[in-house]
Amino acid sequence: MVHGRVSRLSVHDVRFPTSLGGHGSDAMHTDPDYSAAYVVLETDAEDGLKGYGITFTLGRGTEVVVCAVNALAPHVLNKALGDIVGDFRGFYRRLTSDGQLRWIGPEKGVVHLATAAVLNAVWDLWAKQEGKPLWKLLVDMDPRTLVSCIDFRYITDVLTEEEACEILRQSQVGKKEREEQMLAHGYPAYTTSCAWLGYPDATLKELCSEALKDGWTRFKVKVGADLQDDIRRCRLIRNMIGPEKTLMMDANQRWDVPEAVEWMTKLAEFKPLWIEEPTSPDDILGHATISKALAPLGIGVATGEQCHNRVIFKQLLQAKALKFLQIDSCRLGSVNENLSVLLMAKKFEIPVCPHAGGVGLCELVQHLIMFDFISVSASLQDRMCEYVDHLHEHFKYPVQIREASYMPPKDAGYSTEMKEDSVKRHRYPDGEVWKKLLTAQGN
Repeated sequence: MVHGRVSRLSVHDVRFPTSLGGHGSDAMHTDPDYSAAYVVLETDAEDGLKGYGITFTLGRGTEVVVCAVNALAPHVLNKALGDIVGDFRGFYRRLTSDGQLRWIGPEKGVVHLATAAVLNAVWDLWAKQEGKPLWKLLVDMDPRTLVSCIDFRYITDVLTEEEACEILRQSQVGKKEREEQMLAHGYPAYTTSCAWLGYPDATLKELCSEALKDGWTRFKVKVGADLQDDIRRCRLIRNMIGPEKTLMMDANQRWDVPEAVEWMTKLAEFKPLWIEEPTSPDDILGHATISKALAPLGIGVATGEQCHNRVIFKQLLQAKALKFLQIDSCRLGSVNENLSVLLMAKKFEIPVCPHAGGVGLCELVQHLIMFDFISVSASLQDRMCEYVDHLHEHFKYPVQIREASYMPPKDAGYSTEMKEDSVKRHRYPDGEVWKKLLTAQGN
C-alpha cells in the first residue's frame, strides 16, 4: 500500500575520478569523471523508507543538474506518494511542463536529466513500499495501470494508449515462463570494459583475455578518433576473440554522415554487428542515410543513449534509422518515458539493447530490460544489455552478473541506493577524495 507525504528532497553532487585511469574514455569524451546527481526523497511515513534517484553525468556540469533538481523540488515536496503514483501521467506532465522551466528544455538537456533523477527516486520509493524490485513491480501491473504512467503526448501518430494496452495484453501469453527463464538464466549482456579508447594495448589485451575466461562472448570497442589506430585495435580484438564471437563498435557521435559511411566501410572486415552513435544524436535523417548505406555490409546502426526523449525515438523508428534501439535509464524521463519507447520499439519490431555503465546505469536499466522481455518484447533475438565493470562497489544493491548475464535483482526498489560512505567520500568538492585531489592539483 502506497503511503506517506514527501517531506524532504535532498540532492548531492557525487563524482568519481575515473579520468585518472582512462576509464570511460571515447572519441568525444576523453577524460570523463563518472558522476551523478543523487536525489534522496524522504516521507513522513512511519516505515522510514527513502527513495533514491540518480542521473548520470561526466563530472563538470553535475552542479548544473543539481540546480535543476532543486528547481523541480516544489513539484514534489509535500505531495502524497499515493497521489503521485495514482496519477503518474499527470505528475510526469507537471514536472515536464512547468511553464517557466520548460523554456530551458522542453524535455531535453539538463532539466530532463534532473527530471529523470527525481522520477527515478519516486519509482524506487514506490517499489520499496510495495516490497518488490522495480522489474517485478512493472511485470505485476495490469496493462491499464502501466499505460496510465505514460505521457502519450506527441507520439499518438505512432502509438496510442489503446495500442499500448493491446501490446501488453498480447504479451501476457507465456509471461510466467519468461519470468522463470529470467530468474534461472538472467538477461544476456555484452561488455564494454575491455576497450576504452584511452587504454594502452597491454591493458586492452589483459582485460580481453580475462573477459574471455569469464565467459563473455560479446564485446564492444570504441572507435572514431583515428582510422589507422581503429583498424589496428579492431584487428587486435577480433584476433583475440575469434571469428565466432560478436563485436560491436561505438563512435560516440564523432563523424559527419559521409565520414561515418566511409570509415565503417573500412572497418567492415572486422564484421561488427553494429556501429553505435555514428553521428550527432539529433540527426535522424543522417542516421537513416548511414543505416541504408551500411545495410549491404551487414552492419546495423545503434543509437539512443543521448536521444533527448520519446519524440526523437519515434522519428528514428519512423525513418528506419536504426537496427538496434538503446534506451538509457537516466537520459529519458525515467521509467515513465522509457515504457513508451519500449512499446514503440515492439510495434516496429526493433530490438532494444540498453545503454549502461557510468554510475548506476547498469543497476537501473537491468530492471527495464527484464520487464521488456517478460512483458513486452517476449524475445531475446538480437537483444543484449551493455555491462561495464566500474563503480558497482559503491551501490548497496549492485548488479549480479552470472555467466555473462544480468541476474534479476531480488531486493525491493530500483537498485539506485548508494552506500552512505561512498556518497560522503565522493561528494564534490568537499568529500575526502576530492579534497585530496584538488589539493594535489593546486586548486
